[in-house]
Amino acid sequence: MGERTYDVGIIGGGIVGLATAMALVKAGANSVVILEAEEKLAAHQTGNNSGVIHSGLYYKPGSLKAKNCVAGREALYRFCREHGIAHDACGKLVVATRADEIPALDAVEAKGRANGLQKLRRLGPAELKEYEPGVAGIAGLWVGETGIVDYAQVCAKYAEIIQKGGGEIRLNFKVSGCRRDGAELLLFSRAGRVRCRSLVNCAGLQSDRVARLCGVQPGLQIIPFRGEYFKLVPARHGLVRNLIYPVPDARFPFLGVHFTRMIGGGVEAGPNAVLAFKRHGYDKTSFSLRDTAQMILYPGFWIMGLKFWKMGFGEFYRSFCKRAFVKALQRLLPEIQAADLVPGGAGVRAQALEANGFLADDFRIREAERMVHVLNAPSPAATASISIGESIAALALKNTSLRR
Repeated sequence: MGERTYDVGIIGGGIVGLATAMALVKAGANSVVILEAEEKLAAHQTGNNSGVIHSGLYYKPGSLKAKNCVAGREALYRFCREHGIAHDACGKLVVATRADEIPALDAVEAKGRANGLQKLRRLGPAELKEYEPGVAGIAGLWVGETGIVDYAQVCAKYAEIIQKGGGEIRLNFKVSGCRRDGAELLLFSRAGRVRCRSLVNCAGLQSDRVARLCGVQPGLQIIPFRGEYFKLVPARHGLVRNLIYPVPDARFPFLGVHFTRMIGGGVEAGPNAVLAFKRHGYDKTSFSLRDTAQMILYPGFWIMGLKFWKMGFGEFYRSFCKRAFVKALQRLLPEIQAADLVPGGAGVRAQALEANGFLADDFRIREAERMVHVLNAPSPAATASISIGESIAALALKNTSLRR
């Protein structure tokens, strides 16, 4: 019996790769295989996600992030209801604590309304406390479309649907090479090889390297940023009813520390955004010579560093100084004290950086012959996974015998 040829091989078993496979199976591409380097699915960005179902509040109207978030959010809520996955459309509060934040709050509100959000409510100081009695602010925005979920559970259901539909999942399959063989592609690993007609790269923190393995220059490099969390001790869970966010600073690519109620119970506080010296560096001491050398030899890294060095120093300081972390949180909730917080988890964000120092803010998907490379899938990728997966699947289907 000859070697099997799959319609589509997907590198990466995170939520975007799984959603893409699910969309392909539903479209009739029964010979789909997911190739995951780790021993379990959703091992990195997805599995360390804060669990927020984003509303579409912050994104530039008309961008891929905005379109996919709005469509994907509603699709995810439907999916959770249909499959009995615990979730809560609890809403979130965006709080302005200073007068100079009001223009930014106005801009965020305008984006949200342009993106079709229907459950926005502008709030004054007294109204803020109706939602979150402990907050300190002069104005705010209630965002009713925001929710929470456990994305690991979502991924488990995606995987179940894929396998029931005839798709396969191979764990511990780290792709180390790619070679063309006529009209097909051969993917190599220590665990063996896979033959496919079309390839989708959803490798997240390794997506740029996978693209190069496949002979495609990505035009950017992944820079890892670690987000570190504290958790509120159980006795203080009552301080946070749902989600509390600061007004984002448009100068920086991160939202700032905030409070998030989790679907399984408890409240997270954070994250900061610390440059990581290892792509899978979840601890403060994590270090990879290869990852660090590749990062510091990249021209865009130094341009970015010169632009954001003050912010970067502040994030590192908060990483090692709990008092500074608490002070940042106290802007939103003055009652919070160091004793209320215990160390939580951490996640690493795959930030795509161009050679000119530009931090890619939107989805970056590059097509090549018989390939689709997802080179940047920033938040709200988990929220929008069903929508994004359908879009990527449509591109992949063009390269198979199932072309419509």
